[in-house]
Amino acid sequence: MLIARAPVRLSFAGGGTDLPAYYIKYGGAVVSTTLDKYFYVFLNVSGDDTIQITSSDYRTFYRHDGDLPLMFDGDLSLPRAILHHFGLVRGISMFLASEVPPGTGLGSSSTVAVAIIKAVTTARGLFLSKQQIAELACQIEIEKLGTPIGKQDQYAAAFGDLNLIQFRADGVTVEPLRVPPETRRALEQNMLLFFTGGTRQASTILTAQKKSSEKDDPQVIAALHAVKQMAFEAKELLERGDLNRFGRLLDAGWQQKKKFAGGISNSLIDECYTLALANGALGGKLAGAGGGGFLAIYCEAPQQAAVTQALEAKGLKRMDFRFETEGARVLVNAGLRIPERAYAS
Repeated sequence: MLIARAPVRLSFAGGGTDLPAYYIKYGGAVVSTTLDKYFYVFLNVSGDDTIQITSSDYRTFYRHDGDLPLMFDGDLSLPRAILHHFGLVRGISMFLASEVPPGTGLGSSSTVAVAIIKAVTTARGLFLSKQQIAELACQIEIEKLGTPIGKQDQYAAAFGDLNLIQFRADGVTVEPLRVPPETRRALEQNMLLFFTGGTRQASTILTAQKKSSEKDDPQVIAALHAVKQMAFEAKELLERGDLNRFGRLLDAGWQQKKKFAGGISNSLIDECYTLALANGALGGKLAGAGGGGFLAIYCEAPQQAAVTQALEAKGLKRMDFRFETEGARVLVNAGLRIPERAYAS
């Protein structure tokens, strides 16, 4: 057996500028960190002629007969597309599980891609760099599957830690932030995550944003320019330890983000966000593309109890977490190697 994992991410500033429709023209930038909530892949090889994939999150199962072409439409299309990329058609058993629900704005879909690629390449004896894993995950999700997403989630999951990630037509760069340890601890303690109870398909919102970017919609492009600049400002504020201004920057970014497309917020999210500010929070944002999932709030310790009580009274649930620094990694490898018979002839 081989067990691999990759972390989910929390984006602080610049989200949306990692979509090709924007960054190819203007360049994009995101500041994000990874959390100690992981997606796990349990990989086994078998002597039979099938591929079997079980997902605990979607409560679904897929079986493929190795004598037939491996397709990657319908349920579990992402793991199937990754296996197809590597030419694997039989003798593989895969179990997938996540610590956070899918569709909640923490980049879980791309975390799935990164974790599976890490597992499969290790089992093949291919030791790809973090950059190579992230780019392959992007290639499979965006090009092979045609998913209308950006590139920040794949790079965050592969690299881990707190980074400025920049996107250009000629490639992606990842720059670790030089944040003092005491600032990092305070940031971790002051960030709160609340589950709104809703999940969403990010593709609907991102497709609308993509179309607006391609048409150079003035309001959308201006908002994207603004949040890109906030990514560089967030880096500067964190590296010099100015967390109060950083908290307020999250609020400014959230106001801009709501201009990207319809459906990013809703009445419950707006009400809860207003309640958080009224109870002492400095700022925050909805994680991911919008529409549901986790609400991230920046709030110093003395006000956290009041904010938590107010939001939980509205039905939200607070999730405790820590920052993580490792990115995608293999936890267990009992000498697993994928045999030649597993590949398409």
